[in-house]
Amino acid sequence: MKKQDIHSQGEEPAIMKRSIDFIFQALLPKDKTFYPLFDQACANMVRTADVLEQALKSGSVARMQSREEIERLEKQGDEITHAIIQESGNTFVVPFDREDIIALALAIDDVVDFIHGTSKRMDLYKVHDITPTMIRLSEIISEGAKEIQEAIHDMRSLKKVRSARAHLKRVDKLESEADRLMQDTMGQLFRTETDAAKLLKTKEVVSFLEEATNKCKDAATVLESVLIKFT
Repeated sequence: MKKQDIHSQGEEPAIMKRSIDFIFQALLPKDKTFYPLFDQACANMVRTADVLEQALKSGSVARMQSREEIERLEKQGDEITHAIIQESGNTFVVPFDREDIIALALAIDDVVDFIHGTSKRMDLYKVHDITPTMIRLSEIISEGAKEIQEAIHDMRSLKKVRSARAHLKRVDKLESEADRLMQDTMGQLFRTETDAAKLLKTKEVVSFLEEATNKCKDAATVLESVLIKFT
């Protein structure tokens, strides 16, 4: 066999793969509605998570001020979610399954809702003792929100599918860390805290924070399902 023929055979699979990728990419809907809306939803989620994280790392005055901002962001998130769900029913061609579009929108909205719920409970219960667990969970929420944002950005291109999956894997690791942190904290709290009121307040706040990380995982699960269907 000639050297030229061997070289040609080696190129064929690569050329075929590029052709298939090009055809597949061409068949994907050129969405100008849903991805921009998801960009808005993610930006709102990331901003809400950041406000909470910075509030927990600041003094009581900053936490009081953050409550109004989180309230505003929660309402803004509801409006974006409503727009996505409404568009999913009105738009003929969608970038991926309507069920996945709605599930993803609701999961992102749930992250914001549980951040909002945390803020409300801290104000209602007058929680002033911010524990390291609360701070770390707020960091995990912020990190997870950013990973979801990046994954949604990357999944628009087949060339970035691997990158999108890497972001989703990091969300999974963050959620696992939050689970372990929750279990350890609750175990220690029930063993050592003698003030029943303080125990219940701390448990409620930590539970809401941990649930927000679960909602990040829910969003990642939807995105992983979409990537499997596409690839």
